[in-house]
Amino acid sequence: MRRRPGIRKAPPRDKGSPRLSRLQRRSLIRWGERSGCPLTLRRCMAVVGVSRGESCRQVARALACATSTVVSAVNRYRTGRRKALVDRRAANGEAKVDERFLAILSRVLAGTPEEVGWCRPTWTRELLALEMERRGLARVSVATMGRALATLGASLKAAKPVVGCPWPGWKRRRRLFELRCLEACARSDEPVLYVDEVDIHLNPKVGRDWCLPGQRRVVLTPGNNKKRYLAGALDSKTGRLTWVEGKSKASSLFIQLLWRIAGEYPGAPRIHLILDNASIHSSQKTRKALERLGGRLVLHFLPPYCPDANRIERVWLDLHANVTRNHRCRTLQKLMRRVHAYLHARNAQRRASPILRKVHLRSAA
Repeated sequence: MRRRPGIRKAPPRDKGSPRLSRLQRRSLIRWGERSGCPLTLRRCMAVVGVSRGESCRQVARALACATSTVVSAVNRYRTGRRKALVDRRAANGEAKVDERFLAILSRVLAGTPEEVGWCRPTWTRELLALEMERRGLARVSVATMGRALATLGASLKAAKPVVGCPWPGWKRRRRLFELRCLEACARSDEPVLYVDEVDIHLNPKVGRDWCLPGQRRVVLTPGNNKKRYLAGALDSKTGRLTWVEGKSKASSLFIQLLWRIAGEYPGAPRIHLILDNASIHSSQKTRKALERLGGRLVLHFLPPYCPDANRIERVWLDLHANVTRNHRCRTLQKLMRRVHAYLHARNAQRRASPILRKVHLRSAA
């Protein structure tokens, strides 16, 4: 017998599927939401989907789960109704990953595998699980260890190469304490500035970026690299940046910055500069320039190889992140226009936000 056109046949119902009215389906979904358990809610949605006449495979595809999960939820509802849909893992006993487990794991991550006897320089989830078991804790799977690391907020990071300070520890700490006291007690008529230089390369600094699967960001390099240098001074109180540009990283660049600082603070009888031990900061030309400035600028040198104590280093990191990393400028002039536009925007907004500097970039393009 031929079916009349325009009339669709209802999909076949799975054998033994629950029969629920619209009110019962709505009530079951609300009960699953109030349970606060996403797994319980997913089982409720699976039962409701099958009760509408959909197949277990269709419901599993809609819920992004396995077909066996839907079949299990339907069978549990058929035997025990709502109570059977509740998660049963509450009776499994105490959790393996508790506060003590996380505290010990945090101490383990503070060191390296070689420090505790493993012949490997970096941690892996498998090695962490073995180390925790060796310390008398419960043995966990790799997936459980990954969740424990996520709970601690741990992530894979690149190592930071540093050079050790040749000074004794007490001498280095005392010097840094003196400089922090100098910054804390700074007066408006005697500002404290952090000084440093940065290189700007036409060859872009390659960094990470979000990409779709199977794709990778391509940055075209110019071939012959060209450089410009910036010397800057960051006010410790106001956060304002003063900078100059030069073609070489020589004493003349630093002297140019000194005169610029003296002009930016005309009413200050004395200006304190905290800086590193680069040769251009203590050369004979620099000493003569300081004498011509009448001793208004006083240099305070950091301990050797202590760049983290110089606050302007953070400004240069933001500059690279917002301008020079993965840039696509074909000429050095265009790149430097973007650099100056970013620094002007930073002074105007007192923040390193790439979103709020679009107007400045359009004017510099």
